[in-house]
Formats: sequence, C-alpha cells, structure tokens
Amino acid sequence: MISGAIKTLKSRGPLIGKDFAASASLEIFPAWKCCSGKKEIITEVVGNRYLRLDARVKGYARLSPSIMREFLNYTVIGLPEQRNLVDVMADRLNKEIKAISKAKIELALQTVTRVIRSHREGNTILEKSCLIIAGDVVFGMAHAEPRPESSTGELVKGSDLDIIVVTDKLPGYLKRDLDRFFYDEKYNLLMNPALKEELDYIIKDISVISSQLRFDTFKNMVASKILDEGQYLYGNQALYNQIKTMVDEAAVPSKIADLTKRAEADRLLAEQTLAGANRLTTVNEQLMALFYTTEEKEEIF
Repeated sequence: MISGAIKTLKSRGPLIGKDFAASASLEIFPAWKCCSGKKEIITEVVGNRYLRLDARVKGYARLSPSIMREFLNYTVIGLPEQRNLVDVMADRLNKEIKAISKAKIELALQTVTRVIRSHREGNTILEKSCLIIAGDVVFGMAHAEPRPESSTGELVKGSDLDIIVVTDKLPGYLKRDLDRFFYDEKYNLLMNPALKEELDYIIKDISVISSQLRFDTFKNMVASKILDEGQYLYGNQALYNQIKTMVDEAAVPSKIADLTKRAEADRLLAEQTLAGANRLTTVNEQLMALFYTTEEKEEIF
C-alpha cells in the first residue's frame, strides 16, 4: 500500500486528502492510515481544531473537524522532497477556507439585514434583539463540500449558517413575524440554485439564556458553547455585550477550555489506536465516532 501511495504522490502530488484517496484508489480509512506517522510521506494540516459537543461521545466532547473530515478536506499530503510544494498548497488551501468562511458570514449578514429591514417595525426589532452567528464560520473553518440538508435531502454547499436571535422584551407578534420571515428565507436559500445554502436559526428571549448557562444538560451545554463562541452579526450591540458578560459570569469559557483539553486527549488516543487497527470495523463505536461523523454540524438550542 505504501509503495502505491508513494508512486501516486510522485506522479500527482502533493494532494489534498480526498484527492489522494481517489488517485490511489483507496478507501478513506486505509488512505488515512497509509499517511499516518509514515516517514516516507509528509502531511500538513490546515486550519483549527475546535470543540464540538456530541451526544454519542462519552463526556460529549470531541474535536472538529473529525479525523476523517480533517484528512479529506484540510490535509495536504506529499513526499519529503515535495516540502516546498506542500507548503504552497497548504497556504492556498488555508486562504480558500478563510474566504469561504468570510463569504458565508457576508451572506448571513445580507440575509438578516434584508429580513429585518423589510419589516414595517424593523427599527423596533433592531432595538430589542441581537443576532449572533456561530458554527464553522466563526473559526474560519467553513467548507463548501456538497452535503444533503437534513430535512429535505437537498444538496447544500457545505457548512450551514447558524444564527441565534436573542430578544429582550420584543413583543410576541414581532417574534412570530421574525420566525416566519426567517423560515421563508431558509427555504429561499435552500432552493436558490445559485446559493444552495442551509440556514439554521433559533429565536429566544434573553431570560432563557440564564437557565441555559447552568451548563447542566446536554442541550444547555450546546447552547452555552454557541453563545461563548458566537460573534456579533447584527442588531443591538449592547444586548450582545450583555450576553457575553452573562457567559463570562457563568464561567462558560473555562468549562469549554476543560472540555477542549479532554477532547484533545481523546483525539490523540483515538489517532494512535486507529493507526494500529487493521480495519475500522474492528475498533469500538466510541473511536469510530471520533473518526467520522455523518455531518459536521450540531443542533442549536
């Protein structure tokens, strides 16, 4: 296997993981294993690893991208003598994923601006709400790989747009209007052939946040993590600052840091164990969950 991989890289390298696997006619796990810890092959991983909360994983903490996603989309593979070319390709890939993330944030901003400004009481909505964007894009790690949208099966362009709308004393009828407007926009983004983007959103009052910041259930942990990592997108900046203060006072950043350390240790152990496995099916379910996920996304609460 290693000789075939070297031959492929000599003739076609350097390659990103998904292209290497295809060119070498290898399944994903053997392709990853072939490149893992081999002195004959060099790899360079682009981007950041960050915390995901996954109900299938013991303790909920895992790193994203998954081992498989990182290999397929964020790893450049080459031979030692191709080091300069590997560096050039890695730099180009890094710029591409940051550009994708920036474009998705800009699309999200354009979308929410249009939704709110089109409402007859848009100024009231802006005064009594703030919009936060979270997910892959805030880490500069968005991707554009086609994947099926969960409810319709329609193919969408990679990472979704996660938007949290936090309101403070916003009248109920305006919340209902916002929900309807966002739902319509979600459909439009999904069905527009030029966009094919998935928009996930939730609208909640700031009073809900206090209970979520208890960090005492899986859903509350996810909600807290999203508020911690989320970035200001639109609306009342003072309300956004208030939310961030609440997050800090609830010690969420330190809790996230502890979970991240646990996820990093689990990831290292998983990679070491998987590198010694003959087949992916021979390892336990926990390790398989760290190797791959059906989707690199999470619910928002």
